[in-house]
Amino acid sequence: MKIVVTGLIATYPLGGVGWDYLAYVKGFQRLGHDVFYLEDTGQWLYDPRAGTFTDDVSYNTAHLADTLSRAGEHMQARWSLRAPDGTYHGAPLAQVERFCNNADLFLNVSGVCWLREQYRGARRIAYLDSDPCYSQAKLLAVEQGTATEDQAYSVGLMRAHHCFFTSAESINDPACVIPHCGLRWLPTRQPIVLDDWPATFTAAARAYTTVMSWKTDVTLPNLAGVAYGGKDVEFAKFIDLPAHTGAHLEIALSGAAPRDELRRRGWHVVDAYERSHTLDAYRDYLRHSRAEWSIAKNAYVASRSGWFSTRSASYLALGKPVVVQDTGFGAHYPTGAGLFAFDTIDEAVAAIESIEDNYRMHCDSARALAEREFAAEVVLQRLLEDAAL
Repeated sequence: MKIVVTGLIATYPLGGVGWDYLAYVKGFQRLGHDVFYLEDTGQWLYDPRAGTFTDDVSYNTAHLADTLSRAGEHMQARWSLRAPDGTYHGAPLAQVERFCNNADLFLNVSGVCWLREQYRGARRIAYLDSDPCYSQAKLLAVEQGTATEDQAYSVGLMRAHHCFFTSAESINDPACVIPHCGLRWLPTRQPIVLDDWPATFTAAARAYTTVMSWKTDVTLPNLAGVAYGGKDVEFAKFIDLPAHTGAHLEIALSGAAPRDELRRRGWHVVDAYERSHTLDAYRDYLRHSRAEWSIAKNAYVASRSGWFSTRSASYLALGKPVVVQDTGFGAHYPTGAGLFAFDTIDEAVAAIESIEDNYRMHCDSARALAEREFAAEVVLQRLLEDAAL
């Protein structure tokens, strides 16, 4: 089959982002499909060196080309980036349109691609909601007549898709409060190309780490009058964790966070950009960690979405145990060996103690869980079947 994959590799040229979307390209290739990567958000691109958005796409284009080269030399002719001024870098618009018109699937990962008329020729156009609660809040605002002009336009593009996937794996569970808004949502999860994340056991590894943005500037979701927050809201509940455990807790942090306060509370705070500015830097940071400890956005936790982090899936693949805040994902993944969910500080401490009691077993269990649950070939074959392809 011919498949178009969209993403944010150039828009946010950082290691973790690159790996997330590259996994779709490489995963579909491993299933024997012909893949084209398209990036067109209609927005300026982020330059992490300057810490701001820019209309100069030279750095971002180079990063995109380098990232996709990891999927094979043939990808040099199978990608295109539309710059804010409307010019196409990589393949020209005519080639993009031709591939889209012959495609079996146009997979709009994260719903980030501006679904222009030239892109709509594929047999199936699928929306993949990787930020659950936020997408549905826009749909609900339109239903209720409270949407802004931008939200209404975004929803119009969203509804132009043929089928809808979401990383809210519990969206069909009555405990999940995320509304369907008249759409049939198909649960999915992050694919991991396991060869890109070889298990590495290091008994002397010390730090429980994570990579996170403290707070983003996007509009927070509101469902039925309830406003949901980001990671800063949830982190406040666990800010005193270092006082309850002897584990070395480290955060690779970006954004306007209270770094001095976190350090006073016992957290080791390092710069996220330094640890994740390239794909290799990001993977190395995870690989040299002892395990992951992390929280989730309030929107994912409070909605009982069942969302599971793409970053945490990568830790697991490397054979690193994962201790993460519960979003309801325990209904979809086995916990207690290699993977732990927590709601309270006491539960987080107990999980860390369990890992330290039998570290090697939990490392082996983490890798085994990744192989069972996140292998790209399995995740993406299921996606194709659910998309009726």
